[in-house]
Amino acid sequence: MSKIYTVAVVGATGVVGREMIDLLQELNFPVGRLVPLASARSAGATVLFKGENIDVQVLNEDSFKGVDFALFSAGGSVSKEFAPIAAKSGAVAIDNTSYFRMHPEVPLVVPEVNANAIASHKGIIANPNCSTAQMVMALKPIYDLAGIERVVVSTYQSVSGAGKAGIDELEKQARLSLNGGDFVAQKFPHTIAFNLIPQIDDFLPNGYTKEEIKMIEETKKILGDPTIQVTATTVRVPVFVGHSESINIQTKRKVSAAEVREALRKMPGVIVMDDPPNSVYPTPRETAGKNEVFVGRIREDLSIPNGIELWCVADNLRKGAALNAIQIAQALIA
Repeated sequence: MSKIYTVAVVGATGVVGREMIDLLQELNFPVGRLVPLASARSAGATVLFKGENIDVQVLNEDSFKGVDFALFSAGGSVSKEFAPIAAKSGAVAIDNTSYFRMHPEVPLVVPEVNANAIASHKGIIANPNCSTAQMVMALKPIYDLAGIERVVVSTYQSVSGAGKAGIDELEKQARLSLNGGDFVAQKFPHTIAFNLIPQIDDFLPNGYTKEEIKMIEETKKILGDPTIQVTATTVRVPVFVGHSESINIQTKRKVSAAEVREALRKMPGVIVMDDPPNSVYPTPRETAGKNEVFVGRIREDLSIPNGIELWCVADNLRKGAALNAIQIAQALIA
């Protein structure tokens, strides 16, 4: 008989937490018991899992007794306090927040890219930033093919990356805008409806945002190469689900677009949609709800000898968050 596991989801009532629960069912993860956990604000709530309404429990220090995997998506302060408690209780804590990502003793993992890093875990494994996760899926086969000197990425990130409050704000503002109503931006620093905001997270003294620095540093850690030069500009766009990225890659040796296209086709978890004459390329609308990372607009950069341009789109709630966490657990079982 196959082993079954007790799985806790911390932040079970949030957007990513609910996605985790849906994916545990969709992927037929061997869950014997689901333990949905949240703050006292969610007391009395339930989550639906395999046809059963399960009561959400209030997170406390005793929540992880008998738990095999604890999936965290409730904010960095929660992970800081409770992930070590989960690990001490015997669970493997898989953390979707940024708190442990750059900790030298915590592996930062995208299973298709650096599954070997999982073996070094000491009870906590970090999930990368949603925009980083999809980018390294596209970078890895190119890195293996020709090496990478430099990456320049501009992101177009959906409001679901900011949680339910971001989704609600876009919907409310869009309705009010179309009906001539007035509103005040709350979740985002400016109006998001019919607008673009070139700021995700706070600005640092060097002019970059925290989100941009996350992409820069996490990419180097996941690929295991601190020599790669990375720069990023992250932009919030009025899309509900799905992050898009324009990625410019300078390789160490010259490769053709055809070689890159073939390498990406062989990459597990990547789907190439690249037929520009027929307007075939990925968009967030058609990739929402799908588990793969989609890549198109693959072409050689005309401005430098060893340059490749591509367009990368993925459901940020899935591969960018919930799916990647569950894949880490699957890799541990395997």
